[in-house]
Amino acid sequence: MKINKWFKTAVIATTITIGTCMLIGCGKTSASGSSSTITFMFRGSEDEKKAYQSAIDEFEKEENVKVKIIATDADQYSTKLQAAISGGKTPDVFYVEQGSVMAYVDNGVLQDITKYIKKSDFNLNNLWEYGVNSYRYDGKQIGKGPIYGLPKDVGPFALGYNKDMFKAAGVPLPDPDKPYTWSEFVDVCKKLTRDTNGDGKLDQWATGFNVMWSLPAFVWSNGGDWANKAKDTVTINTPEFTEALQFMADLQNVHKVTPSISDSQTLDTYQRWMNGEIAFFPVGPWDMSTYDKLKFEYDLIPWPAGKTGKSAAYIGSLGIGVSSATKNPEKSAKLVEYLCASKKCQKQLVDAKIQIPNLKDMAKKWASDTTTVPKNKKEFLDIVEDYGRALPGANTYNPEWYDEFWVNIQAVLDGDKTAVEYVKEVQPKMQEKLDAINQQKATAK
Repeated sequence: MKINKWFKTAVIATTITIGTCMLIGCGKTSASGSSSTITFMFRGSEDEKKAYQSAIDEFEKEENVKVKIIATDADQYSTKLQAAISGGKTPDVFYVEQGSVMAYVDNGVLQDITKYIKKSDFNLNNLWEYGVNSYRYDGKQIGKGPIYGLPKDVGPFALGYNKDMFKAAGVPLPDPDKPYTWSEFVDVCKKLTRDTNGDGKLDQWATGFNVMWSLPAFVWSNGGDWANKAKDTVTINTPEFTEALQFMADLQNVHKVTPSISDSQTLDTYQRWMNGEIAFFPVGPWDMSTYDKLKFEYDLIPWPAGKTGKSAAYIGSLGIGVSSATKNPEKSAKLVEYLCASKKCQKQLVDAKIQIPNLKDMAKKWASDTTTVPKNKKEFLDIVEDYGRALPGANTYNPEWYDEFWVNIQAVLDGDKTAVEYVKEVQPKMQEKLDAINQQKATAK
């Protein structure tokens, strides 16, 4: 359950980008420097890069325009985008993180594309509302007002499980429609954590959760949260929150159903999942192309439910926006529409198994197909439509206050500090940063 290094790198780079914009002003010139060429900057896996190249090849033919692609790996994207913006060479079209929208708009980086979307013939209501609203901003809050981007995707973070491991252990398969309670989940986890070859050492474990992506599911389902609705008060110092954090730490330290610290140093939990040594592991739509190569069958179920009796899960999104400095705003907006809402493009991206369909009608048909893995694709849609939430830092001016929570979390996961002790220590630090961020927003306005 160690902290994901990529997440920390991306967060720092995103924060630097926003800070630089506020100091020097951004988006003054376009990277292409031409009205006949559009630059598109994005990040992704090799499968995603190939899929986007194919989609853009089609767009160039249809629109008679040249698109210059700037593709980076995930851990390099924010830093390279920051450098481009700071240098006055903002790409015409680029990926936008949810947590960057307010600052990018207030500092003149993103262009309002509402008028171009209204002229388009695609049905905005056929895109997931969560995705579209993530890139609306009225100058006060996310979710209302003009549109500054469209969702490249929505990313429901489902819970996956190894079917073969259940069958080998003689454990009944989970109910795809009813979540485990926490106590039920622990009981099943203990049955799935086994020494399979009789040498006295564990060969498989039940869980291998990364705390940053999985803890929100436990906190929210238990009735806790990181901040209040107004996003001006940090609320981690509640019994609901600390109980969830302690529950997750206890999976390793008390129930022993997660690889130990020494086990994790030998091989991380992602690799153990890929090797068939972990029973439960989070699954995002972007994982599907990679997980096609698994030697076992996996499927999706609801996250275990805490005191609320209802599952909760993280749902992310990446947007695609247009630079305020582009010399070709109409074609740039057209590229955004094509990548986010074209049936032809969506089919290419979905067939590449890197995302769920952005279009609701296409998504429902896609989810009904049980001939491909995972069979319970409907779980992804349930998260989007019902129990998914944005990360707490996604709709604040920047996520520094939320990032602070994770800085020293390892002490809790290792059993060196209780959840109550840690929350008491970190809550005032988070509150101080949240106050500063809200003041920063007020100053920018």
